[in-house]
Amino acid sequence: MIYQRINGLNKPLARVIQGTVMLSLDKLEEGFQLLDSVFELGGTTFDTAHNYSGGDSDRVLGLWMEARGNRDEVVIIGKGCHHNQDRRRVTPYDLTSDLMDSLSRLRSESIDLYLLHRDDPSLPVDPIIDAFAHHHEAGHISAYGGSNWSVRRIQEANEYANSHDLPPMIASSPNFSLAVQSQEPWPDCISISHTNYTEDRDWYHLNKMPVLPWSSLAGGFFSGHIRRDNLDHILLNEKDYWLKLSAETYGTEQNFQRYDAAQRIATEREITVPQVALAYIFNSGLNVFPIVGARFPDEFAENARAAELTLTEEEMTALA
Repeated sequence: MIYQRINGLNKPLARVIQGTVMLSLDKLEEGFQLLDSVFELGGTTFDTAHNYSGGDSDRVLGLWMEARGNRDEVVIIGKGCHHNQDRRRVTPYDLTSDLMDSLSRLRSESIDLYLLHRDDPSLPVDPIIDAFAHHHEAGHISAYGGSNWSVRRIQEANEYANSHDLPPMIASSPNFSLAVQSQEPWPDCISISHTNYTEDRDWYHLNKMPVLPWSSLAGGFFSGHIRRDNLDHILLNEKDYWLKLSAETYGTEQNFQRYDAAQRIATEREITVPQVALAYIFNSGLNVFPIVGARFPDEFAENARAAELTLTEEEMTALA
């Protein structure tokens, strides 16, 4: 595993971050086995959120760290302030409520990097940044950033923080993948995958802000389970929520062509299609730490090796 330090954190991040949305108290032993395996493979960085699995992602991760006594070796990336069916929840009150819930569930005094899961551009950034500064000062978080925040809003937040001598946002978590979304998988998502967002990627590159892409493997699209010949069947009949969502979001001819290009490169280089897809974002010029949802140790090991791959200019052009 490759590790890298970023400003604002006193522990290095693994270049491949393991997601925890699959964890559940109903399958605690299975969850512990996955976390043990990922950790043994060098996966020290875990992405969780207040609303994942009804809070079970936090709870299982917390129970595991307590049982293994490894909290100081683990980097936790937490998220809060996700909207619900009643209202948009990007307020100091919701930030504090979600953060305190997660700290309790994680059995930890602090979260290393806390991200706002959504934004509400109708509200000024000042109060939420003031709230973040309070929790940073109190030691509840080491650093903070935004998930699904636009570049413009991150700029606004950091301009306010800098002008008031407060800690700024240090990281951003948009969607970024070789596959381009044909529609939002969930409301109020931000993606920088499409060529329409070249200026956003240029800003991240210029400012060297770490990017933690979610759905970096397009929700499993590059696993090969979704094909041209079974796409309609999946869309009409599939009971697996995640597989159907991936088909709805990424099942376009343009993405199948990207898959075909990745398959050709994978065959030539004797690697896998998911490794090519991850290598594409690692070779994008951005400071990326992709979030993956590996459900088995060999999947995570495969993903981790992708961080070491260098694609040629010709290969990058073929994939785009």
